[in-house]
Amino acid sequence: MGELREPLRDLIECGLPQALEVMGERWSFMILRASFNGLKHFEEFLSELGIARNILSNRLAKLVEHGILKREPCADDRRKIEYRLTEKGLDLLPAMLALRQWGQKYGSEQVVEDPVLVDERDRLPIGPVSILAHDGRILGPQDLWLTRPADLGRRADGSLASPGGEARSSLGRGDVVDIEAAKLAATR
Repeated sequence: MGELREPLRDLIECGLPQALEVMGERWSFMILRASFNGLKHFEEFLSELGIARNILSNRLAKLVEHGILKREPCADDRRKIEYRLTEKGLDLLPAMLALRQWGQKYGSEQVVEDPVLVDERDRLPIGPVSILAHDGRILGPQDLWLTRPADLGRRADGSLASPGGEARSSLGRGDVVDIEAAKLAATR
């Protein structure tokens, strides 16, 4: 990852410890997964997850406090509360999918997906979550590099790159990528 290293002792300056502070335990992820599956009510979470009432209450409060879920009165019964994903919560979906795929690949037990997570249009299984460059290229660990903010866009040869520059092939929603071909191209 280059000549620079992240200051590992300065955990405050990194997003990972901040994310783990909010999401770093099992029940938070399970509640988030249930929210992605459409659960909204305290009693639904309680019965579907098999979680203790006090733990559920604590985790829901923490997720609301950190802006991942929001509490809203039900439209049909204003006395009942719904927990809904915020934009911040929806942004956790790629991380959830990456963890899910990692668990399926390396878990101690064989995981048979049923139901299978597919894309809505084709109803085929989703591909692996990938690290993408600014222009949509799939990156591997060997492609990652740390740099100072002042050096953003300065290539190794000294030339400058800019978002939207030459050969931009930025991916949009619904774009099709041949993942295997992109991985092969990245290793060349």
